[in-house]
Amino acid sequence: MSISRQCELITLSRTSYYRQPGIAGESVENLELMRLIDKEYVRHPFYGSRKMRNYLRRQGRKVNRKRVQRLMRKMCIQSIAPKPNTSAPRKEHLVYPYLLRGIDIKEPNQVWCSDITYIRPAGVFVYLTAVMDRHSRYVLSWEVSVTMDDAFCVNALNSAVRRHGVPDIFNTDQGSLYTGKAFTPAEVHWGKSESLKAA
Repeated sequence: MSISRQCELITLSRTSYYRQPGIAGESVENLELMRLIDKEYVRHPFYGSRKMRNYLRRQGRKVNRKRVQRLMRKMCIQSIAPKPNTSAPRKEHLVYPYLLRGIDIKEPNQVWCSDITYIRPAGVFVYLTAVMDRHSRYVLSWEVSVTMDDAFCVNALNSAVRRHGVPDIFNTDQGSLYTGKAFTPAEVHWGKSESLKAA
């Protein structure tokens, strides 16, 4: 199907189709830098502004980090590499008590735990969360995501609950993903949510 026909079907003018948003007013040199950044970002999406600056300098371009940061922001791209302190709490979130001190874990579904890590398949970073039974060490469910947001953690937990019921205690670190609103019983599909204790 031709470009003209596609534009006609979605009622988009051909001028809008060919216009490149966000680059108006940029110099020819900056447009070339943006082209190089885009090309390298496809190969190495975990490059931040420092590595991208170093790459551009190896290509013979005299560029500083602030310029690279500005161009990357304008292009709406950022490194997908994991950020530090994935377990950092947020001040506005509740701090839950630690319920496992002195507890003898004797049976399945007594205590579940969950955490987030990252893996790097084929040169990209993805986040992995898993829900595990502390007694059997069996992984009840897991999810991966290219972004660290509440949704993939909640999906993993809901999947484990659907398959295995509700544990007596669900233990995680005090990171912001596990203490935010998405992990309150109102948001997570526990079923018997009143029987759950967060640790």
